[in-house]
Amino acid sequence: MQKGVYNMTVFLAELIGTMVLIIFGAGVVAGVVLKHSKAENSGWIVITIGWGLAVTMGIYAVGSFSGAHLNPAVTLGFAFIGEFPWSQVPMYIAGQLAGAIIGGVIVFFNYLPHWEATEEADKKLGVFSTIPAIRRPLSNLVSEIIGTAVLVMGLLFIGANEFTEGLNPLIVGALIIAIGMSLGGTTGYAINPARDLGPRIAHALLPIPGKGASDWSYAWVPIVGPIFGGIYGAVFYKAMFTGDYSLPFFVMSLALVLVFARAAASVELKKDSVKAEQYKENTIS
Repeated sequence: MQKGVYNMTVFLAELIGTMVLIIFGAGVVAGVVLKHSKAENSGWIVITIGWGLAVTMGIYAVGSFSGAHLNPAVTLGFAFIGEFPWSQVPMYIAGQLAGAIIGGVIVFFNYLPHWEATEEADKKLGVFSTIPAIRRPLSNLVSEIIGTAVLVMGLLFIGANEFTEGLNPLIVGALIIAIGMSLGGTTGYAINPARDLGPRIAHALLPIPGKGASDWSYAWVPIVGPIFGGIYGAVFYKAMFTGDYSLPFFVMSLALVLVFARAAASVELKKDSVKAEQYKENTIS
């Protein structure tokens, strides 16, 4: 079919693109962590490369129809700086979330015999959604904010340069790999509310043997962090590269400083608590 003949709706485009993203992204995690998979224990590098290629394939799939945001943080960030119409934001986000749920369901069926073979409930949840390496919600929030801010700024950097036609999706995929390798070791780098929430909903609904809880108490972190980070990355880019020092830039910068300070303080308080507990144990013994 000749390009541009079929006018796919943006809802359907974002649904399909995000579905492709999750099929390849959650699929590579499943391959690495589930028992008796041929890719079992192949490691973090494989996961980050898999996610980079997942984004690349999602963009190639629907980029000519919707621009392939595939991420509410990207959609909101672009809308916040006037690069995307607010009127289309709800439709884009609805498509992204629906596609992420469907993608999670497809990954479940692809690895059907491996769920029962895998005993660890956290590994099963980790296929669908992110789990922090060290569970400190404020620190985890900071990681998601930083990762998503870098993502949105990176997309704007890429958009400001000229590449050979068709090469942009590969460059964006490389950006995802770089974020994963450099910043993703803390939380598993959701950097996308739909990427975490959609498959988490699928995990909650699917009859996965021995799956355990869906960890909804943590689910706010990979939603709030990427949304804040995506918007801040966009307004930061506008301020630094176009001279548009808007009120949101100053307000969000102040909020970011406060969050960073509170996260650092919570780590120090945790250290003091551990030291006090150790001292108490040594005194008693």
